[in-house]
Amino acid sequence: MVIDKLLNPESIVIAGGSEDLYKPGGRILKNIIDGGFWGSLYVVNPKTDMVQGVRSYRDINEIPETDLAILAIQARFCLPAVEVLIRDKNTRAFIIISAGFSESGEEGKILESEIAGMIERAGGCLIGPNCIGVITQSYSGVFTTPVPRLSRNGCDFVSGSGATAVFIFESAIPKGVNFSSVFSVGNSAQTGVEDVIEYWDKTFDPETSSRVKLIYVESIQDPDKLLHHASSLIRKGCRIAAIKAGTSEAGSRAASSHTGALASSDSAVEALFRKAGIVRCSGREELTTVASVFFYKPLKGRNIAIVTHAGGPAVMLTDALSAGGMNIPPVTGDHHDKLLSMMNPGASADNPIDLIATATNEQLDNVIEYVDKQMPEIDGMTVIFGSNGLNDMMQIYDLLHRKIQESDKPMFPILPSVASSHTELEYFLSKGHINFPDEVVLGRALTKIMNTPFPAEERIFLDGIDIAAVRRIIDRSPEGYLDPSSVSDLLGAAGIPVVQEAVVKTRRELTARAEKMGYPLAMKVVGPVHKSDVGGVTLNIKSRAHLVAEFSRMKKIRGVTAVVIQKMISGTELFIGAKYETRFGHVILCGLGGIFVEVLGDVSSGLAPLTFSEADSMIKSLRAYRIIRGTRGKSGINEQKFADIIVRLSSLLRYATEIKEMDLNPLIGTAEEITVVDARIRIEKSARKTGDDGLNAHRENE
Repeated sequence: MVIDKLLNPESIVIAGGSEDLYKPGGRILKNIIDGGFWGSLYVVNPKTDMVQGVRSYRDINEIPETDLAILAIQARFCLPAVEVLIRDKNTRAFIIISAGFSESGEEGKILESEIAGMIERAGGCLIGPNCIGVITQSYSGVFTTPVPRLSRNGCDFVSGSGATAVFIFESAIPKGVNFSSVFSVGNSAQTGVEDVIEYWDKTFDPETSSRVKLIYVESIQDPDKLLHHASSLIRKGCRIAAIKAGTSEAGSRAASSHTGALASSDSAVEALFRKAGIVRCSGREELTTVASVFFYKPLKGRNIAIVTHAGGPAVMLTDALSAGGMNIPPVTGDHHDKLLSMMNPGASADNPIDLIATATNEQLDNVIEYVDKQMPEIDGMTVIFGSNGLNDMMQIYDLLHRKIQESDKPMFPILPSVASSHTELEYFLSKGHINFPDEVVLGRALTKIMNTPFPAEERIFLDGIDIAAVRRIIDRSPEGYLDPSSVSDLLGAAGIPVVQEAVVKTRRELTARAEKMGYPLAMKVVGPVHKSDVGGVTLNIKSRAHLVAEFSRMKKIRGVTAVVIQKMISGTELFIGAKYETRFGHVILCGLGGIFVEVLGDVSSGLAPLTFSEADSMIKSLRAYRIIRGTRGKSGINEQKFADIIVRLSSLLRYATEIKEMDLNPLIGTAEEITVVDARIRIEKSARKTGDDGLNAHRENE
């Protein structure tokens, strides 16, 4: 819970304030003083009456009433201090810097819980313990350095790690990124990352609130809350980037299906962020670069012009952009000739537009102006310009300052001379701009942003899905893997097309069914989980003799109880799977079948329930999307029907939370149809009572 007295206190006490700037209580007091806090400031220190020019009290019982208490004292002294502050000093906002709580063992966990409970019952707010503090527009309540520059238009930032927050400052400050507020939540005894995001959402003011939000989180305790409020913020016009660290693949080792092996808590996070519209970043540099992009005009398309005076960085940027699905379209015809006429001999107008090292300020001005105003097919541009000894960099940066303001299109300055042009660069940043010192990091950030979809609608698609039939099938089935007939019935109830098939146990039934279906046929065993591993799959059976021989062979395989015969169909093999993740709900995976899923792991993930736009985004994000679309004379598959099956499956799972793993592998896709050929579904009924975790945010919209 975040309250106003935490953000805008009229009085602050630092328990453990010190003259020693190498102690948390000393540094945090200095940062608050240097930050210009306007209210009443007190210190509690049993050894002195004055600390850093601030009145110090030797006993916490002696201080006046105080809005906010920052505790930088040993953990064992925190509980009695909080009790006095709540009971006698009307204090309701607390930041506990101290360590020695839940991170140190069971005794510390109990102490932390007691403190959090006491503050909660008083209607107060607790940040920490074991954190670096909080920065707001009112005060800089952190004990670390550097303290980032504050601006109401800067980033709002919440971090589950204090040290990581500091390192993110170190990455952001040289680029020119400012901050509006910072929350380091530490152990999150009462207030966690999700609670801060909820506060941002509920108090968002389109006139005064920051529109850039940054998140570093190691443990997502309430995915539903994060999804709901992050999505809401983005719909209100905010842009959010996040790092989720600490994901483990260990849980997939015991999985019994392809989906179980491929899905992980990381897949769930990826799906959650995509659903919310959060740009997921892999490290500090990427996070602060994505944040930097957020402060420029938004790109409305994928066509980028690269303006440069150095060939190498332009080539590396081209590679980074192209790898992420951005376009660097060649400049041809009249545009090419006009641009070339503006530059010195030896320059290139192909895109990258290389003015070469002898370029003048006027030439750079003219090229930027032409790309911005005369080339509507270009959506945005980057300008690479470093010091080479031939230009007055102050004039160059003045020119870029003016062009950024005047340009209709977003223009991203790549200014790599952070050492040789340090003074000039500081001048450029002082005008409110942000620099991108590395072209490849910028290229990757742009692609991350462009490939992150807008938040999905909070609704469930139910057209043609028989929920009552779904529940009947699940309720009548025992735990474990569903039998083939139940699988077929379940998918049919969701409107998912399944290949014509029959389960047979005798030779007479086999031949009768085969004659009715017609050849060629496929035959698969019933019983073993991994059919291919035991030789339990035979395709393209074209005669009765072949059919009977394979039936006799398969019946001898250990564990086989029957066989399934199916009408053979041909096309592109596809894969859809699902796995239940605690707190998140079902993670849906899709991709090409066969080697692509089994060996290459080329899958995309989404969080159920899915919309058609989400399913479409999942399909298009696959590395093998060109095969799905059609390539080298081979027709593609029906993407609309592929998306339809993904959405229907996600809706089915919403009402069958007992399903813990599901493989549809393969589906056979053509330009006309997509049909499920093989499916495995595992249910656990003992988990039914907790099966709705992670879905509450969607219920109110049904």
